[in-house]
Amino acid sequence: MNLSYWELNTWLNNVDYTIVGSGIVGLSTALQLKKKSPRAKIVILEKGLFPQGASTKNAGFACFGSLSEILQDLQSHTTEEVLELVSQRYQGLQLLRQTLGDKVLSYKQLGGYELFLKKDRSLYESCLLKMQEVNTFLKPIFKDEVFSSTTNRFGFSGVEKNYIHNQFEGQIDTGKMMQSLIKKAQQQGVIILNNCTVETYTDLYSKVEIKTNHFEFSSSKLILTTNGFAQQLMNEDVQPARAQVLITKPIKNLHIKGTFHLDCGYYYFRNIDDRILLGGGRNLAFTEEHTTDFSQTEKIQNALEALLKNTILPKRDFEIEQRWSGIMGVGSQKKPIVKQLSNHVFCGVRMGGMGVAIGSVIGKEVSELSTH
Repeated sequence: MNLSYWELNTWLNNVDYTIVGSGIVGLSTALQLKKKSPRAKIVILEKGLFPQGASTKNAGFACFGSLSEILQDLQSHTTEEVLELVSQRYQGLQLLRQTLGDKVLSYKQLGGYELFLKKDRSLYESCLLKMQEVNTFLKPIFKDEVFSSTTNRFGFSGVEKNYIHNQFEGQIDTGKMMQSLIKKAQQQGVIILNNCTVETYTDLYSKVEIKTNHFEFSSSKLILTTNGFAQQLMNEDVQPARAQVLITKPIKNLHIKGTFHLDCGYYYFRNIDDRILLGGGRNLAFTEEHTTDFSQTEKIQNALEALLKNTILPKRDFEIEQRWSGIMGVGSQKKPIVKQLSNHVFCGVRMGGMGVAIGSVIGKEVSELSTH
């Protein structure tokens, strides 16, 4: 592409920070950098029409982990690491709400519920046994009991008679969140260029040379926030993980309200506009779901539909209106990667499926790292 004098001068000359990825982390990073340096020229490069990955495709859960997920994490992480993870998620959600406001987010704290299928009775009993211990463990963060037991008041079928309720969990409107973050960034002078893929970059002594599919330019610093697509630009312990989702047409007199978790968080659903949004099933085909392909598979879509029919909406008629997929970034550890990769290159990746919760705080962390 031959750039005009105006294109080069207005958008691509004297760039202080280039951020790759216009998702929650990328936009949050830009907003934090603008707080520190209002006059800084910041360009965000986004390869998609919308933020590619999971930021506009997630289920809109304002959550920090179900009881079974936290217990599972305690088996593979130290207690300090798990406490830090939950604290980071909680702080991230508070920062997101402060940044945009609950009205803009359509934030509703309807509570979260973890369901257990009859076949998972041993997991259910284990969670009940350790619930108080985890509540005590989390008290420094929430200053109150997080988890409690409550009866099956939504009429789900084939599940244990009680759910585990989380009083602090909420839901948001993902589309409104991202639209508002983009608007806020642009109002502060952040330049966002869509359909622009970074192919390579070279960290030189005084700047970073960046080559995209359209043009080449230089930037004082480069920040990579591509999460599930991180492997394409760096060599870190983060790989793509596809999350498949479906949503029903509106259902009359839908009484289900809240955010719901099942099977250690591998399935999740919620109400939205009189519909049920349901996602998950990645554990049915881990290897196949480590992909950046946005398509859906019959195996997982069938499993989601069966869950809807047999457990969530028994004896109710429903129709599926849409199906889609998002690409998350996961690794051997759940802790996000915020680090300096070279003199002028930084990254904030590996959200582990918790981008809504931690995206804002990771943006803050990577902005602080890159301005030191």
